[in-house]
Amino acid sequence: MATQLKSPDDLADDAPTSVQRGPEQDADLAGWAFHQAMLLRSGQLHLADAALIAEELEDVGHEQYDKFESALRLILAHMLKWDHQPERRSRSWQLTIANNRDRARRLLEANPSFKSRRDDAVQNAYRSGRREAYAQTKLPLATFPDECPYGWADLMNRRHMLDGETLDP
Repeated sequence: MATQLKSPDDLADDAPTSVQRGPEQDADLAGWAFHQAMLLRSGQLHLADAALIAEELEDVGHEQYDKFESALRLILAHMLKWDHQPERRSRSWQLTIANNRDRARRLLEANPSFKSRRDDAVQNAYRSGRREAYAQTKLPLATFPDECPYGWADLMNRRHMLDGETLDP
């Protein structure tokens, strides 16, 4: 007797309801993600929500890029403050610059595709960092150049000395 192959729809109908649907993505993102991962690992691709999985994967990429830009923004804001308010320089500013350089480097290592978008990330981060420096220093906005005055090497490697010491490598 020949065994009749079932279509993906028939297989989905035969699966227990909890395996079919699991948590809804908009009600429990983590539960939904774990359920989708289980479906993929078990080869039940016909039950996985491919469109939403693709959306979530894109969101992960955007979140990583946003973290990269955020690290650059903090470096830039503090370098602007460092350069335009030398009398207010502090270890806190040194620490912010050093820690966010490390963060940006780690994000670049983990996401090599960001290297091709690095200049755009710096320009986007500069716009925000310039506004942040303006708000925090209370200096006129015109004090800070419209375009980023720092090259990549300067942004990532310039030493910030305070009392003869630096936290930079």
